[in-house]
Amino acid sequence: MKSTAVNVRGIPPLGHREAMDLATTGYGRLIELLHGLEPGDWSRSTDCEAWRVRDIVCHVLGEAEAFASTREFVRQFRISSREARSTGAEQIDAMNGLQVRERSHLAPHELVTRLQTVVPRSVKQRRRTPRVMRAMHMKLPVVGKGSYGYLSDVIINRDVWMHRSDIARAAGKELQLTAGYDGRLVADVVADWGRRHGHPFVLVLEGPAGGSYVQNGGEPEEHRLDAVEFCRILSGRAQGPGLLKQPALF
Repeated sequence: MKSTAVNVRGIPPLGHREAMDLATTGYGRLIELLHGLEPGDWSRSTDCEAWRVRDIVCHVLGEAEAFASTREFVRQFRISSREARSTGAEQIDAMNGLQVRERSHLAPHELVTRLQTVVPRSVKQRRRTPRVMRAMHMKLPVVGKGSYGYLSDVIINRDVWMHRSDIARAAGKELQLTAGYDGRLVADVVADWGRRHGHPFVLVLEGPAGGSYVQNGGEPEEHRLDAVEFCRILSGRAQGPGLLKQPALF
């Protein structure tokens, strides 16, 4: 844990190149975790409502396949948009559900094999996204309007990271954390979260992914907790007091 508090306004947003390097690392760590699961782990319940471990992997696979191919992304988007209009669900929820349904017939080893196969293409496609496309605005949950680049560079990385935590937690596996990967993603969450709510705080996050952070501007609200638990709270997986009730998008 860092001993000196970092002013969150000085934390740079994830750059595109850095985000793609983190994406490669994140998928690699997720796949490593999946290889270590026991057969019974795949049916364990998770903190994601109505999803078991295998459902999370179906979603991550479907998401990776969508970002590996513009045609596949558009196909998933069109189907889920129709479902969202007919059911009143959020479009992103409908898309996630579609990804799970369409891959639910796959055995665990097939899910892992397909994920290993598609990840290099998915990251490469995201890395090569034209600047004009990355600048396109779109509606996102929690944050409202965002860009395609924000979705690809920031939110998909967070999604993979958080689901790795979900799976490890459900299966009782130790979550391997490092400052370079996990700590960088957590710091970006803190900075993004702080910019959006704008209130002063002192935040001490414990563990290998943690650090000490401050946002000035008045009487600060102080919190000390585990870094992963902080992200679980902001993602809606757990509850917290005060400013911790302000969500972040994962």
